[in-house]
Amino acid sequence: MKALSQGTALAEIRLLVLDVDGVLTDGRLYFGADGEALKVFHVHDGHGLKQLQTAGVQLAVVSGRRMAAVEVRMRELGIGTVVQGCADKVAAVTALAAAAGVPLAATACIVDDTTDLALMQSVGLAVVVADAHPDTLRCAHWVTTQRGGGGAVRELCDALLAARQRSP
Repeated sequence: MKALSQGTALAEIRLLVLDVDGVLTDGRLYFGADGEALKVFHVHDGHGLKQLQTAGVQLAVVSGRRMAAVEVRMRELGIGTVVQGCADKVAAVTALAAAAGVPLAATACIVDDTTDLALMQSVGLAVVVADAHPDTLRCAHWVTTQRGGGGAVRELCDALLAARQRSP
């Protein structure tokens, strides 16, 4: 795990923004015989996200792609803020944070690829999964030890929860 560098302390995070492909999933795209797209989500990630919600951390999903499976899974997890087909994640996250009353400095994102470099620079804590693109690895405040779709989100959730418990 890369140590926190120049980012907002974990205990200060009040909004977590998640990418989907390569973060909540392993980044592979599955297509059925009829052309339907399928996603595989890790149950541990979902449990960690529910724990964060219970602890008062707000959650949002912002993805460049649009897939029905994402809506279904996020609805199961009680995550109501889902923005798909998003071409400008910085603008979307800025608006979401403002609507939630959370400064960008108290916002974290977890991403995996270069399309999210601008987003990483706009938030207080930029986290990337272990198998992220090398350019995002270099720009991250923190790198998970787990791969995208393989428990990286749960690892971040556990770290955020532990920091909140240690914080006065």
